[in-house]
Amino acid sequence: MSTFTYMWRLICYRPGWYLTNAIVWTVIYLMPIFPGLITKAFFDSLTIDSAAGYGTWGLIALLLGAALARSATVLIGFITDVNFRFRMGMLLRRNLLEHILKEPGARAIPCSPGEAISHFRDDVDQSEEAVSWSVDVFGMTCFAVVSCFILIRIDAQMTTLVFLPLVIVVIAAQLATTRLQKYRSESRDSTAKVTGAISEMFGSVQAIQVAGAEKRVMSRFRALNDNRRKTMLKDKLMTEVLDSIFSNSVNLGTGLILLLAGQKMRGGEFTVGDFSLFVYYLTFVTQFISNFGKFLTYFKQMTVALLRLTGILQGAPAQVLTAANGLQLKGDAADRPAEAASSAGDKLEQLEASGLTYTYPETGRGIADVNLKLTRGSFTVITGPIGSGKTTLVRTLLGLLPQTGGTVRWNGREVHDPGSFFIPPRSAYTAQVPRLYSDTLCENILLGHSDQDGQLARALHTAVLEEDLGHLQNGLDTVIGPRGVKLSGGQAQRTAAARMLVRDSELYVFDDLSSALDVETEQKLWSRLFRERGDATCLVVSHRKTALAKADHIMVMRDGRIEAQGTAAELLEGNESFRKLWHGEES
Repeated sequence: MSTFTYMWRLICYRPGWYLTNAIVWTVIYLMPIFPGLITKAFFDSLTIDSAAGYGTWGLIALLLGAALARSATVLIGFITDVNFRFRMGMLLRRNLLEHILKEPGARAIPCSPGEAISHFRDDVDQSEEAVSWSVDVFGMTCFAVVSCFILIRIDAQMTTLVFLPLVIVVIAAQLATTRLQKYRSESRDSTAKVTGAISEMFGSVQAIQVAGAEKRVMSRFRALNDNRRKTMLKDKLMTEVLDSIFSNSVNLGTGLILLLAGQKMRGGEFTVGDFSLFVYYLTFVTQFISNFGKFLTYFKQMTVALLRLTGILQGAPAQVLTAANGLQLKGDAADRPAEAASSAGDKLEQLEASGLTYTYPETGRGIADVNLKLTRGSFTVITGPIGSGKTTLVRTLLGLLPQTGGTVRWNGREVHDPGSFFIPPRSAYTAQVPRLYSDTLCENILLGHSDQDGQLARALHTAVLEEDLGHLQNGLDTVIGPRGVKLSGGQAQRTAAARMLVRDSELYVFDDLSSALDVETEQKLWSRLFRERGDATCLVVSHRKTALAKADHIMVMRDGRIEAQGTAAELLEGNESFRKLWHGEES
């Protein structure tokens, strides 16, 4: 998609607001025409008897009225510009975020979270800026055409000297296009890397300290920041050079006008009123030339923004960015998508996966042709050595990895989009590494979910977390720090479990949840889960005896395939790999 098409599609999202904004700002830019004509008539009345005459106070009153009218119109213009501009930015961020959330977890973004933030912030702002300035350029062009027509009728030669700098500006901007795009792209990339490095450092404070790598990490950060400083300096310098060309070309034109006007006035070909009109219009022509050059700069920078935004789409068409979607700005609940609701057809009776396959592009490893069946109320454990594909299996089943083969059926119905299907109240999942945020323990568990009918207290009890609250400084209101650094490993895992259990679901998927739990706590967790959620279906990744002993069905994986399955007793009797896992001879 070209930059012009990108801009046009953004304009067409809310054409009414854009057209209104364009009309208002065109009126704003045309308003100086009339004060200029009033001023010309006043000065002509001092020297030409036939000219319309009015006193000094009349001139002041007319100019003051024109200024007040323009100020009021500018206020309206700000309202229309804000309404259109921020709708456009919200649309881009909404569509980009929706696309990312629909992608499988492993492919959501092709960069670090810090770099993704740079896309959402800087590139969207750059797109807003370019489209917003297109309104100004249209209005200023209208002013240039009207003023040019008036000035040509007075003196064509003088008018040429007024508008000649515009040609210089356009040529200068076009010559600078390639270098400007290069500098802006480098500046954006270096800023994204610095932001990403900050995000990584905040998320790995303990690991950096344990490894004694503070100096190395800071050295790398300084190098990234120094590179960012250099690229931003080049970008800023290029912008300032262009601005200098814009303003100085106008100053040159002003000098030529003054020299030529003096000669013409001595010859009687040019009146004082004509001179005042040229000088008055020149101020706004200067603004037009400068702003037109800025728009060309913003338009070229918009090209860079478009390339970066389409890069994060990972092959999806660029039209995804500008797809017309509602923003629900009026708070009308009827316009909002209904939350998933459990129905009789959603009650899990049987979940089947056949031929489930996923291969990591980088390594060629993964899972191949895996079949599994879960029935309501069952407790199934997936086990196997490290690297056998346990986590890959559950993530592929839930749509967090894009399956390359196989089908998934819920009560006999094929699930075409597992990523959006396996969410509460159908399914709840906790990853191998809990994702916790620097917020209160309560908010980390609820994540915006309302605590109805004592669900929070029930979840805390099931997750064996209620006793830990007394040891935390502020109980549920304790801020647990980035990634839950103030919690122990077991507390972090049980917090993730409570987050799952606070939402009633048909299927609970635990990925190695109990790896940091002692045997007694793990036994309590599974016992309470069976007792309080007896009809729920559980799929658990684990190699712990407590979970294996409780399991109705065990699947042993090796090299991405199911090597054996059955009960613990059956596998102990007939499978060597399981015996090694059971007795701890294989990690």
